[in-house]
Amino acid sequence: MKTLSTKLVLKAYMSGIFPMAKNREDPSVFWMDPEYRGIIPLDSFHCSRRLTRKIRSGRFRICVNKSFGKVIRKCAERTVHRNETWINETIITAFEELHKIGNAHSVECWHADKLVGGLYGASIGAAFFGESMFSIESDASKIALVHLVKRLRAGAYTLLDTQFLTEHLATFGGIELARHQYYNRLEFALKRQATFYPRNSELL
Repeated sequence: MKTLSTKLVLKAYMSGIFPMAKNREDPSVFWMDPEYRGIIPLDSFHCSRRLTRKIRSGRFRICVNKSFGKVIRKCAERTVHRNETWINETIITAFEELHKIGNAHSVECWHADKLVGGLYGASIGAAFFGESMFSIESDASKIALVHLVKRLRAGAYTLLDTQFLTEHLATFGGIELARHQYYNRLEFALKRQATFYPRNSELL
């Protein structure tokens, strides 16, 4: 299996690029620097009334970094809606190392004692680089995203990078930036300090 050092991965994200694999079995990675980049502006995030009601129902228990390894592996699984995945063992290993040193986090939705949805990403300065999400129960990943945004706002983050813009992310207020516009926002975020563990995180 190929390896990616945490130093290399962090340098890549700080330079505006990120790793992907051709498929789950291919151990190699390639580096992406898209012409257009997806982000979710934290000050204009949109949560529908229906989803807000479901959050208030209390069906899911939200945890942070309880089972990072399980989350990234669930994101790497093929599903009926996703025939192929870009997350291979090389990327999984690299992100587990980033998690150990505090530069990668997961937000998880639990129902009883079962992990039913979540997301993970990398964190540097005031930038959070969202990588992938999964959902076993309806809306679980969406609720994890809502919690992530609240946490990032409370922790003084300025950038939530989604890599690419999808119709799904657009419903939350996601937009697309040209490469140079993204670089400007990234440079600003990297110069600032933020915390994934804000003091009022127990209220999130």
